[in-house]
Amino acid sequence: MIAASPMRLKAFLSPLFSPTRIFILGFAGLILLGTLLLWLPFSAAEGHIAFIDALFNATSAVCVTGLATIDVGKALSFPGQLTLLILFQIGGLGIITFSVVFFGMMGRRITFKEREIVQSTFLHTPRRDILPVMKWVILSTFVIEGLGTLLLFLRFSFDFPPAHALYQAVFHAVSAFNNCGYSLFSNNLVNYRDDWMTNLTIMGLIVLGGIGFIVQYEVAAVIRGRIKKISIHCRIVLIMTGVLIACGAACFYVFEMNSLLRDASFQTSFLASSFHSVSARTSGFNTVDIGRLTNATILALIILMFIGASPGSTGGGIKTTSFALLIFMIWNRIKGQEEVNMFNRTIPKEILSRAISIVFASAFSVCIVTSILLLFADAAEAPLQSRHLFVEYLFETVSAFGTVGLSMGITANLNVIQKLAIIMIMFAGRVGPLTLAFAWSTPRKGLTYAEEQVMVG
Repeated sequence: MIAASPMRLKAFLSPLFSPTRIFILGFAGLILLGTLLLWLPFSAAEGHIAFIDALFNATSAVCVTGLATIDVGKALSFPGQLTLLILFQIGGLGIITFSVVFFGMMGRRITFKEREIVQSTFLHTPRRDILPVMKWVILSTFVIEGLGTLLLFLRFSFDFPPAHALYQAVFHAVSAFNNCGYSLFSNNLVNYRDDWMTNLTIMGLIVLGGIGFIVQYEVAAVIRGRIKKISIHCRIVLIMTGVLIACGAACFYVFEMNSLLRDASFQTSFLASSFHSVSARTSGFNTVDIGRLTNATILALIILMFIGASPGSTGGGIKTTSFALLIFMIWNRIKGQEEVNMFNRTIPKEILSRAISIVFASAFSVCIVTSILLLFADAAEAPLQSRHLFVEYLFETVSAFGTVGLSMGITANLNVIQKLAIIMIMFAGRVGPLTLAFAWSTPRKGLTYAEEQVMVG
């Protein structure tokens, strides 16, 4: 009877903890642990930070967002900064990734739930060789971060003592690859706006972390001759990434050429435009004051942040593939075609339906949280004088949802309710609004009734 009790308990709890719920609870548990560590006195440079700020920054780190209510470089001690670094490193790759690789190396078999979580997180199609792929994820992460650290160390060594330069290089390289955007500098990377090595290194790390690990894996396999061609998923990601970077940079330059970049050199204009086109979709580093940008540029950045990174990456947003499928679906409907065809392949309708649902759920989530920020604003100004809050709150919300981390400078001024709202949207943006909703719903087989037409459009 005693031996049977654990088996009964396991049988009872197993249906309650589905792979999706385990995935969500893993992030939630890491956030709570990070909150406790950041709240303890050893994490603060002086005294201790407020619990709401500890919760906010732990969520921002685990969800690889980068929004901060405190000056990370000044308010946190070295142990606090190291805690933050570990949080966004684990948050970027996921707890399950580390556990699968660790137990796999120890000889333990991968469970069905672990396999399902890994496949839904990193892979576009089921594979049998999950463990080699996961080993690739871990290995490539540390190799890329190591290379980025080396390049940044070479640059920072001109400004700081060797030990401090190495620490700054490690922190910023890990933050960039995990698309987090946390910086130890009070003004982020503004002091390096004209520096080619810093800009190109950070951009390279952001792009490599944002395209997704399976894309890295396939490209490396093609280069090594293991496979002959990349998948449709990989093609869409690479093409959309290039298009969005080019279009974003062009828009940034055109919208700012008579404003922020009016007296800037070609080098400054090129680097600033390219850097923020890359950073706006996934990371959140900035080399200019975001609050000084024109309205047109702010709108362009909001669009880029909402699209976000690619599936299976460390970034958020609706993802490049969802945006691409939506564009192709509209284009095919204009041409009178029911099916969506790309690269001589037909995209399944269930994938298209999921893409539409993701876009709608994401937009709805952004509207809800923006409304909460507006309703609980502390502004005592008249409506016309406080109109700027709408743009600032919308920008902040989309940045949090896309796990980007760019801000117009209002994060530290949010009240408790507003911070909680941003925490919720950061979490939803990292795990996915649909994933969060479906995790606690009970699937039921629906009934099919007689069809009847409804006018739309």
